Amino acid sequence: MISMELTKKGHACVRIEKDGQTLVIDPGTFSEADAAVGADAILVTHEHFDHFNEERLRTALDANPAAHIWTLSSVSGQISAAFPGRVHTIGEGDTFTAAGFEIEVHGQLHAVIHPDIPRITNVGYLVDGAVFHPGDAFTVPAGRRVDTLLLPVHAPWNKFAEVLDYVRAVAPRRAVDVHDALLSDLAHTVYGRMLGPDGPGTAGGEHLRLTPGESLTL
Repeated sequence: MISMELTKKGHACVRIEKDGQTLVIDPGTFSEADAAVGADAILVTHEHFDHFNEERLRTALDANPAAHIWTLSSVSGQISAAFPGRVHTIGEGDTFTAAGFEIEVHGQLHAVIHPDIPRITNVGYLVDGAVFHPGDAFTVPAGRRVDTLLLPVHAPWNKFAEVLDYVRAVAPRRAVDVHDALLSDLAHTVYGRMLGPDGPGTAGGEHLRLTPGESLTL
């Protein structure tokens, strides 16, 4: 298997590189302005601004005329006209190849924020059968062994007990924090302790936090 390099970008955005190709997931408003520049393929999990920013996408597609976007209909319906022929609509159960990466789509709905707030659609992406980005949900890819889980550690829709139980349910070899822009440095220390060996336990997997720009070879 060809190794991949994962680079943490701002908030929920990551870049994954393999064999000279680059895949970017969720370059939203809390991510760097150039978070998706250089991407050959871009995946968007849902329409919330911290995951989907049209200007970030435009910058990336202008930089690489061969780049394409894959996303669910709630996002593709907003941007297909702006990027004709370069936006592909996907949904749960779909599989496709993007820039040499094999992608599986899992999940349907965003996690509940509050009963008074309508739920929107959300999908997660399993990349090369190894790296899973759930977007804003606690989706467990059915029947799939996840090597690296991109773990949404902090959001209006979650609490620590749910985060920990999610790691246990997926049981990855490693969990890497994402969705963390609203956390202070002090909070990272607490989350790291709770999810690490001094905490309640995460089914034996490794827990890592990468600062924006830091990379990990998978």
